Formats: sequence, C-alpha cells, structure tokens
Amino acid sequence: MRIKTALPAAELGLYSLVLSGALAYAGRGLLEASQDGAHRKAFRESIRPGWEYIGRKMDVADFEWVMWFTSFRNIIVFALSGHVLFAKLCTMVAPQLRSWMYAVYGALAVMGTMGPWYLLLLLGHCLGLYVASLSGQPWLCLGLGLASLASFKMDPLISWQSGFVTGTFDLQEVLFHGGSGFTVLRCTSFALESCAHPDRRYSLADLLKYNFYLPFFFFGPIMTFDRFHAQVSQAEPVRREGELWHIRAQAGLSVAAVMAVDIFFHFFYILTIPSDLKFANRLPDSALAGLAYSNLVYDWVKAAILFGVVNTVACLDHLDPPQPPKCITALYVFAETHFDRGINDWLCKYVYDHVGGEHSAVIPELAATVATFAITTLWLGPCDIVYLWSFLNCFGLNFELWVQKLAEWGPLARIEVSREASLSVQMSRRVRALFGALNFWAIIMYNLVSLNSLEFTELVARRLLLTGFPQTTLAVLFVTYCGVQLVKERERTLALEEEQRQDKEKLE
Repeated sequence: MRIKTALPAAELGLYSLVLSGALAYAGRGLLEASQDGAHRKAFRESIRPGWEYIGRKMDVADFEWVMWFTSFRNIIVFALSGHVLFAKLCTMVAPQLRSWMYAVYGALAVMGTMGPWYLLLLLGHCLGLYVASLSGQPWLCLGLGLASLASFKMDPLISWQSGFVTGTFDLQEVLFHGGSGFTVLRCTSFALESCAHPDRRYSLADLLKYNFYLPFFFFGPIMTFDRFHAQVSQAEPVRREGELWHIRAQAGLSVAAVMAVDIFFHFFYILTIPSDLKFANRLPDSALAGLAYSNLVYDWVKAAILFGVVNTVACLDHLDPPQPPKCITALYVFAETHFDRGINDWLCKYVYDHVGGEHSAVIPELAATVATFAITTLWLGPCDIVYLWSFLNCFGLNFELWVQKLAEWGPLARIEVSREASLSVQMSRRVRALFGALNFWAIIMYNLVSLNSLEFTELVARRLLLTGFPQTTLAVLFVTYCGVQLVKERERTLALEEEQRQDKEKLE
C-alpha cells in the first residue's frame, strides 16, 4: 500500500536534522581516526604521499581507482575521445554506417590494447555462440554461454586463455576479465534473442557490431541485444528536446564526483582502516558504523562514476543505456539491491523472470533466486567469500517474500487488517520504516562481506549488536529509521509527480 500522506514539516525537519548530525558525528570520528593512523606501519602500503602542501596523504588501497585516474586516465580519455570523434563524423556523413564504425573502431582499440591473439580468442567465443544460435534452442545457447563464462573464471582454462594477451601492463588482468566476461554475456544475449525471434534472422555481423561497441566493451554496462540493435539501427537518429543539456549535466556530475572522491581519500582512509582490525576495533561505535556505511557508499559512487562516463558517451551515440545503480542510501529492500543495472537487467530477463514468473509463489521464487545467484557467483568468480555473499543475498531476497506471504496468511492477514484499521496512517508508516531500517542494515552487512572482508564484517556486527547493545544498537537503528523515512517521503513525492505528469498527458 502506498501512503499518500506527506510527512509533517516538523517531523521531516527532525529526521533531516538527526540524520545530518549523525553523519557529521561519525565523519568526525573517521577523520580523527584517519589522522591518527596516517603514520601507522600497517598503513604504509595503502597510504601514499598526496597533498604534501597541506600535509595530507592519500588512501590508495583501491588500485583500480588509482590506475583509472592516474596512469590509465589518458588512455581512457584518448580512446573514448577518438570514438566520439569518429562517431560524430560518421553520423554526419553516413549515419547508416555508424554501427559498422563502432565495431571497427572498437575491434581496433581492443587489438591495440590487448593484442591480436586476444581479439582472435574473443572472435572464437563469438563464433561459437553464433553457431549455437542457429539451432534455435535457448537451453543450448544458455548452456554454452555459461560454459564459455566458466572458462574465463576457473582454471586451467583461464590460465591458458590469459596467455593470448600480449605484453604486460598494470590493468591487463582487469581488462582481460572485463572484456572476456562482458563478451560472453553479450554473445549469450544475442543467441537467446535470436532463438526468441527466429523471423528476424540476425547475422554474425550484427553480433560483432554489438560486442565491439567500445564504451561498453571492457567495463559494461550490458545492454541486451534487442535494445542495442533497435537503437543502433536507426538510420537518422534524432535527439529529444533537452537531451544535450542532460548529457552535459551527466558529464559534469561525473567530473565533480571524481574530484569529490579524490578529496575524500585525502581525509578519510575508509578502505585502509578496515585492513587493520586492531586499529578498527579501537574506533568509537559511531565511527565504526560510519566506516561500514562509507564502504558501501564508495562502491556505489565508484560504479556510478564508471557507468556515468561510458553512459555519457553512449548517449552521444544516440543510445539509451542502462541507468547508473540506485544509491545505496535509498535501498531498504533486497529486490532493488544491485550495483550494475545492466547485469541485473540481463539476469532478470533471461533467468530470474523466466524461472520465477510473477515472483509471487515461494517455490518458483526460490528456484529463480538460486539460479540467478548461481550465475552471479560464476560471473564474480567462484570462491568461499563469493559463495557466502551469494547465499546471504539470496536468503535476504527470499526472506522478504516469506514475510510477505506470512502476512497474507489467514489469521495474520486479519490481524494486519485490524492493525491497519486501529493504527493511524502516520503510525503505520513508522512501523514500516522501522522494518525498513532493520532490512537496510542487513543489506549493509551482507554486502560488506564481499566489499571488504569477513573479519571486518564480524567486527562490525559484534560491536553494533553485542558489545554495543542496547545504546549503540538503538542509536544506529534510530538514525537509519530517520533515513528510511526520508527515502520513503522522496519516493512518495516522485510517485505523485509521475501521476500528475501522466494526468497532464491524458488531458492534452
């Protein structure tokens, strides 16, 4: 049930004040901890010279971020700038050939970066899945796609295939796994769409145009083949009103986010502190909770920047790419927890929705989530920590449905109806927000396992739930409750605005 009653102004102000004060208090604790730990021996590998003129060192624990925005930055800018330039010229001169330009430029960029043998390796996987698509059997295409993905995730095949990359450089392994994994998912999407639409007769050339689109090649996101093919095949693409302004705003936002993260890493060592458990254990409870929360926020910001950059280029190419991930702060249900909407769309279309149907029955939903997280585990690379992460998130997703079904059960449903009748709208909203707060911290804990370490997750859980009970536990839940209330109010406002927009369109 969507509650249309707005939060009272006083209540809304109180929640905002509590949330802002709690974040400021936790941030102060993290800032002091970062200053105290800057010269610790355990921090030396992850804290490097930064802004020496103000005496600040920089957290460089995330080597991917450091490489992307230092030594690899110029290569990314050069490659994407060339793509934009040639795409613009082709769109002006021969727009019907722009999809071929994307494929040729992308293939040449891959060959120049990773070598011709790596390009031939990927062409071999593309050809194999194209041949499978000719059979018209979805089970064969999906099975071969998963087998191809497994060959890039498990030894000895991964070691053999990595030998096709010539030369050595810092991000070779990242680019190898990224390009190979996304290639398999794209080729599988092509094969499954070919089986679903045998009358359209897609060609091998269509697959190559789809796979070697450079902005998506190494880092994603995934666009399913049907969406990409329909958009890239437009003979004379036309921009919507205000689209260029939106593209400029997205580009400016990505640049501002990069600068903000760089500043943040000079003052808050959120990635390095968890690696020293003895030091982390000395943090105040508020700072420790803020540290756990900050790790998830950083991972979201990192994904948002990466996808924001490539999506900006894709929008310049008249494509409508998958949206960036939803902010972790706005998540309080497992069904919306994903950091890559492209892969999420791929899994939902070909696995989750196909197996789970309407997602209203317990057994089909369990089968759908198990199948989905099994493929996700293969995508991430099978190992103990990934198994645990998959199990926890699979359990959380199903637990939400189990609670919903339990609430719909006869006696409990009558209690729910009577409770709704006896409680005011405001009180009912508060009860729902309380359960949302509990769910929010379950999401943080379950994902902290893979983003940081199991030991750090255990430390946070012990401090917040055991040694900090009841003061810390209740304080953290109250702050989170305030945040959930603000999120739900924002969602209510957006829903009402959407209703008004639709009503206006009907009147027009």
